Amino acid sequence: MESWTWMTVVVLLGLTVRWTVSLNSYSGAGKPPMFGDYEAQRHWQEITLNLPVKQWYFNSSDNNLQYWGLDYPPLTAYHSLLCAYVAKFINPDWVALHTSRGYESQAHKLFMRTTVLAADLLIYIPAVLLYCYSLKEISPKRKIASALCILLYPGLILIDYGHFQNMYNSVSLGFALWGVLGVSCDWDLLGSLAFCLALNYKQMELYHSLPFFCFLLGKCFKKGLRGKGSALFIRIACTVVASFLLCWLPFLTEREHALQVVRRLFPVDRGLKHFLLLFSFCFTFLSLLPACIKLTVQPSAKGFRFTLVSCALSFFLFSFQVHEKSILLVSLPVCLVLTEIPFMSTWFLLVSTFSMLPLLLKDQLLLPSVVTVMAFLIACSTFFPMFENTSEEQLQLKSFAVSVRRHLPGFTFLPRIIQCLFLSSVITMILLTILSVTLDPPQKLPDLFSVLICFVSCVNFVFFLVYFNIVIMWDSKNGRNRKKID
Repeated sequence: MESWTWMTVVVLLGLTVRWTVSLNSYSGAGKPPMFGDYEAQRHWQEITLNLPVKQWYFNSSDNNLQYWGLDYPPLTAYHSLLCAYVAKFINPDWVALHTSRGYESQAHKLFMRTTVLAADLLIYIPAVLLYCYSLKEISPKRKIASALCILLYPGLILIDYGHFQNMYNSVSLGFALWGVLGVSCDWDLLGSLAFCLALNYKQMELYHSLPFFCFLLGKCFKKGLRGKGSALFIRIACTVVASFLLCWLPFLTEREHALQVVRRLFPVDRGLKHFLLLFSFCFTFLSLLPACIKLTVQPSAKGFRFTLVSCALSFFLFSFQVHEKSILLVSLPVCLVLTEIPFMSTWFLLVSTFSMLPLLLKDQLLLPSVVTVMAFLIACSTFFPMFENTSEEQLQLKSFAVSVRRHLPGFTFLPRIIQCLFLSSVITMILLTILSVTLDPPQKLPDLFSVLICFVSCVNFVFFLVYFNIVIMWDSKNGRNRKKID
């Protein structure tokens, strides 16, 4: 009972931080003609409420796709429609066709923020709590601490509640987390269903798709394809197909209708872009291949979590047309390994927030950023003492270091290297933040600080990609101690 009381306190604290950040101005406020990302969400409600389903993704006089045209999967559209019904009940002017364009008021802002909070309460926060509660071999206090740190992760809070950029990120991430929880606990059909919902809410969940596929396929192989494995494979396949059919049913009446939705989700042109797409695909595929092969051959819940990080980070670094906020898709699985590698996870989550600094400064979110980052860092440092968790074993680099010492016996300084890299990374991030806030860039180099932030973040992310792949490939425990799959 005491644990659930503390869990309630954690939830209330997380909600308080979210609501406080939401009191800040939002992206594009009072800036015609596009009015920013807040207007995009409102406009989708306007379109889905006033137009028939067949017109949602097509350009027309009532639906100018150049003005925040709908470019997310059907589940996002249905969510917008649900919010639109509530908005119309409160004030029809909020979603009136054409006349509501650029609508701004305190009442409407309160409504929009409340819908984000409701989505968090219904989908994301319960998934976080249940995931932390399901963690094994750790104390109840550590489970509560893990939930608190995940809910205080500043990147997601600042984007969903401060910047208001595609503000319902917690919906797709929440569904993905339910999927992780499901397949990790051998509720494979429920996990598959949850991940299909995530994928049908935001197509960027493709970042997580290969680890799900490889983990489930590996389970089928271990059960034997001539026995229980083939039955499980068929059940999972049926669940996936049924989920997609249900979500896409209104758009499957005509071939052109379905193709138009796909074109809106993946707007890839030919020519130079087509060549770059192929180049990007090759790099992405090669970088994630080793981890996916190992997960298929040696399926384990731990290997699944780490492969989620590795694959999502590969997609983020090498895939085509990536937005800076897509780092949230990497941050979610990193949050899931916070109790296993607290030092590296906390470091990564700090860098991920820093990488979005130009976006946050543009929307005047400096103060909320500093406060939320400090709160997150204090929580992690208090419950997971960072510099006490930097030995080779605690960094999960013991097997790798032993392998290196077979050729270089003096290789005993790996933890010190990691600590120095961490300090260098933090100092660089602090200095760049101060320079970005206090100095104007040279006139000939107006994007100097943004480019430097991007470069520093990229260097950090490449280092983390190497690190996580080393942990995955040298983790012999996955092969020996993984949970038996019946």
